[in-house]
Parts: sequence; structure tokens; C-alpha cells
Amino acid sequence: MISLFYSDHHSIELPENHRFPMEKYLLLRQELQKLSWGQKNFEFFPTKPCDWEDVLLAHDELYVQKLNSDDMPKLEKKAIGFPLSDRLVTRSRSSVNGFLNACDSAFRTGFSANLSGGTHHAHRDRGEGFCVFNDFAIAALKLIKNKAAKKVLILDLDVHQGNGNSSILGSTPEVYTVSFHGKHNYPYRKVPSCLDIEFENGTGDSEYLESLERTLIFLEQQDFDILLYQAGVDALETDKLGKLSLTAQGLEQRDRMVLNWAKSLDLPVALGLGGGYSNPIHPTISAHLKTFETAVKIFQP
Repeated sequence: MISLFYSDHHSIELPENHRFPMEKYLLLRQELQKLSWGQKNFEFFPTKPCDWEDVLLAHDELYVQKLNSDDMPKLEKKAIGFPLSDRLVTRSRSSVNGFLNACDSAFRTGFSANLSGGTHHAHRDRGEGFCVFNDFAIAALKLIKNKAAKKVLILDLDVHQGNGNSSILGSTPEVYTVSFHGKHNYPYRKVPSCLDIEFENGTGDSEYLESLERTLIFLEQQDFDILLYQAGVDALETDKLGKLSLTAQGLEQRDRMVLNWAKSLDLPVALGLGGGYSNPIHPTISAHLKTFETAVKIFQP
């Protein structure tokens, strides 16, 4: 069985017409639990907040104090994009813990996932872009600290560049960061990853998948212990924040390429959900479901 971790039971209220689709996490889990192949192949585990010690691996204590005291300047609050509350901090810590659990589980079973997360815009001293804490950076640093991994690969295929991953981990040689993203999309000031692949607006399946194939061949030259996969589906042509034009079939092929590549190398995969902002939300949910259906076919044949 594949372990999936979720934090949607830690709910937060957003203003009416807020552009972040918080409901997608619960909807996705419910769909996975309803489908026969989901019931057969997945175990679902609710998460509790991670320890503050884990958060401080990647974030400054002053930033944490601001979150807990509500003593944060308005511009910094605005950059996060959510109304600050104790519930938001609890949910964010729980999402981090879900990814930490997924990393541990991946080493045992080959694949595991967090049904949220991929919060790659959070920096050491601030949050931004709907990201409070950077789960991938925290997980990578904890894996290295605990000697669970000597070399970590972060493959970030969300349509928005993983600037927080880069800013936190840029001086950490044990972590190799790769970001596929829209050249003219948020964040508009990029922080260089170890490898950045940028795409023009409207890029479709063919160019994207050819770039991915070349990148995976290149990455085979390095010896990684685990893949942290940011599997955002906001490159989908229907996504209101994406600006690229991948089809549902193209995204499915993307995941098949990545997961088959990892499986062929016996590389454990911990997956974070990443972005997806189609309106209505159905194409986003369907794309995420395909990611997990592909994972089942590869890791639970």
C-alpha cells in the first residue's frame, strides 16, 4: 500500500472570491478514497503540526515570532496571500509534517505523497505566494541533518519558479534544485536554481516534454538518494494562473516520464501536490488524480 498524508482537516476560512482554491485538497482526497483503485492502493493518514524545531531548519526565528505574535508588517502579510491566523500556522505546520512523513515512507515503499504542500515560494525570512513554510527545504535539510540522504534532488515542475527552494538551499551542496517554469510568470524576480528551464507563454506538450526528457538524461549522471517531486498541475492549458498550454495528456505523460525514470533508478519519490488553479476546479482535480493513477501503475503494478 502507498501512504498518502493529508492536512485538509485543519481548515481555514478565506474571503469570498479568494483566488486560492483551498477546497481542492479535500475534494482530491475524497475522490481518491471513492475510486476503486484508490481504495485498493492507498492508505490515508491525517497529519498533526510538525515540531517548531523542524520549521527552524529552514526559517529564521524572527519570522516564526512574527507569525505567532501577529507582529508582521502589512506588506509581508500581503505577500503571503492568506489572512494570518493561528489556524493558518497550524495547517501550514501540518502540511510540512505530511511531507516529512511522505519522505520517510518513500524510503520504505518507493513512493509516497503529501496531499498538499509544494510550498516552494516561502523564503527563510518570509512567506509569499500562498506559502507560509517551505516544506521541500525543511524536508531536504532534515534528511541531510539526520544522514538519511547524502544527496537530494528537488524536481519542481510547478509552473511558477521555486524561488524559495533556491534562496534557502542555494548554499547547500547536498541538494540539487531543478525548476521548470514560465519565463514570464510569477515570481517575476527569479532566484537561480541549480538548473532552471524557462518556457515562453503558450508552450505546449512537445517542447515541454522534450526538455524534460533531456533533463532526466542529464540528471542520471548524478547519484541521488531521494527525489522530492513538486508535481504542480498549473502548467495545464485551462489554468488561470499558468500561462502555458499543456494538455491533460501532456501532464500525464510528464508524470509517467518522471516516475518511470525514478523507478528505473530505484530512487525513492516523495511527492508534494503543488499548484493548480483552473476555474472551475474540475480540470485541476482530474489532473492530480491522473498523477496518482500513474503512480499506482508504476509503483503498484
